[in-house]
Amino acid sequence: MSSKPALKGRAARLARLFPAGPRQAARTPFVLLVVLLLGGGLIGLLVLNSALSEGSFKMDDLRKDTKGLTDEEQALQRDIDSYSAPDALQRRARELGMVPGGDPAFLNPDGTVKGVPSAAARQSVDPVVRPPETVTLPQAPGPAGSAASARSAERPTAATPETPGR
Repeated sequence: MSSKPALKGRAARLARLFPAGPRQAARTPFVLLVVLLLGGGLIGLLVLNSALSEGSFKMDDLRKDTKGLTDEEQALQRDIDSYSAPDALQRRARELGMVPGGDPAFLNPDGTVKGVPSAAARQSVDPVVRPPETVTLPQAPGPAGSAASARSAERPTAATPETPGR
């Protein structure tokens, strides 16, 4: 008969599932390979998930920066619109001593003059000569704040006339 003792019940079923002998040695490398593949796959998924999360955080920061820069651009455009409005231009011109021009004359292609030119009316009060105002512009945070942006941070907004009425 056989040299194996007869097993009953649960022990017999386990003995059939895990037989001892040369077949056991052949399964070990296969089991190790499967375990390594599963472990490598899990580590790969972890690295991929981390990279996607980092990209998501960067994208969120860039969206916030874009929103801030868009708001700043709109504020600057409002300032430009208020400075270039006709009434603001007229007020600044009067502050600088400028007066409205007279009637213009035009030259025709043949050299004749069309219209009668007239001189601009002089102002009765001499304008107040003030030094040019300086506007301090906000500087962007980060490495973009270079020497060029520091030089442009203060710039005169109006030229001072040398002599009024010229």
